[in-house]
Amino acid sequence: MKLSNTLVVLDLETTGTWVDRDKIIEIAMIKCAHDGSRETYDKRVNPGMPIPGVVSELTGITDEDVKGAPAFKDIAGEVFEFLEGCDVAGFNVARFDLPLLQREIYDSGLKVNWEGVKTYDAQKVFHLNEKRDLTAAYDFYCHKNLNNAHSAMADTQATLEILEAQVTKYDEEKEGLESLSKFDYQQTAEFLDDERKFRWWDGKAYMMFGKYARKYSLQEVVRMDRGYLEWILSTKFSEEVKTLVSNALQGRFPVFQLKDKNNPKG
Repeated sequence: MKLSNTLVVLDLETTGTWVDRDKIIEIAMIKCAHDGSRETYDKRVNPGMPIPGVVSELTGITDEDVKGAPAFKDIAGEVFEFLEGCDVAGFNVARFDLPLLQREIYDSGLKVNWEGVKTYDAQKVFHLNEKRDLTAAYDFYCHKNLNNAHSAMADTQATLEILEAQVTKYDEEKEGLESLSKFDYQQTAEFLDDERKFRWWDGKAYMMFGKYARKYSLQEVVRMDRGYLEWILSTKFSEEVKTLVSNALQGRFPVFQLKDKNNPKG
């Protein structure tokens, strides 16, 4: 692969997907030089907080695995030295890995100018060139071209055929259509409510809207500004949000529980 500049391909494993707050638990980088030589960097990191169970299940990294690992601030200098002067690449690197890494480096006390860093995001290229729309799904599952796309009946017929093909492809004929309900994004690992107004971090609920968004836990907001929460109860927020706020004002705070993948209610 021809390079115009030295390239570092990187990937992070983290305690979650909240760029503003979550912590790195593993960082891996491969530096590719013009002459074809490669240099690797791979380290576990102690995040200074418990690793959520859903993350350990996904990555295989537990609290015990990082107990003796360095904190990120202790390796921030060598991480930046590895990256300095290079272009950066990854999968979803522009929206997640690089912003989170930049924040961790900043939090460690290093003042770095990231201006001019060129990024190559393999996910962006993939999504732009390999469409994930109804036409693409119809081709993938049914091996047919969707004629009259965006005609309501044509799209409806194609969707029905896709559902039938999915049941067959994933060997779920016995259970039928209901089997597809298990294929769902596990938003419960991050958010409390369907509208994503509150999210979990380090076992506490954080508001994702209003003047305290992303800054303070619900417990902290109760201590600092009960009037703001009482105002929420008088507005047009959903009943789910109002119940969370009302309970918090009465000292009843939500407790994080990892829900069963096959039973969203339990």
